[in-house]
Amino acid sequence: MLGIILQITQTAVTVQDTVAKVAANTQTKIEESLWSMIWDKGGTLMIVLMTIIFLLSILAVYFFFERLIAIKKASKSDTLFFNSIKDFIYDAKLDAAKALCKSTNSPVSRMVEKGLARIGRPINDIEKAMENVGRFEISKLEKNLKILGIVAGMAPMLGFIGTILGVIIIFFDISLSKNIAIDVVASGLYVKMISSAAGLIVGVLAYAGYHYLNILLDKVIFRLEDSSLEFMDLIQKEA
Repeated sequence: MLGIILQITQTAVTVQDTVAKVAANTQTKIEESLWSMIWDKGGTLMIVLMTIIFLLSILAVYFFFERLIAIKKASKSDTLFFNSIKDFIYDAKLDAAKALCKSTNSPVSRMVEKGLARIGRPINDIEKAMENVGRFEISKLEKNLKILGIVAGMAPMLGFIGTILGVIIIFFDISLSKNIAIDVVASGLYVKMISSAAGLIVGVLAYAGYHYLNILLDKVIFRLEDSSLEFMDLIQKEA
């Protein structure tokens, strides 16, 4: 009885291994056929298009995370910093307040530092100087952000070009074989769908990343405006 159970177990393991090997071989063959389809049927133009889409995806990933880190760092709220600035202004320790701003690396600190440097001048001059610094800080955060927008627009268009190429391949194959059977048009359909899918996936991800970063950037802008108003109210009370 025990021998029968062991034999059944070994048979089940063997069948499972065989199924796994068949599935792996099938997956490998599908991947190889797709790449060979692109290489053989798509030609040089198709390879160039897929290479450009791949490079665009790398650019999108790099600049997304590079800007994400920069914007996240700029959006950190430091309540202790502004409370310290208030205390220094109340105590008329402007030099200490300026020193704190210089030692704090953030858009708000640089904007407040400019306001502190203008204390004694008309309120409008102080406000305008802080607004200029705020705009400059935002422009620095927007640096390279437009690249994501360009990728979001270019990738689907390149995929569409690949789609047109696939249609051309389909009609070319039909003209050679004078037959519209599915096996004749299948290779062109593969090329068409692969390029469209690749371009759309890269484009959608870049589009989503671009707008997500813009949402985070809007929060930084709001924080700068809020800090500017609070600073202006503070120095007006002290005037």
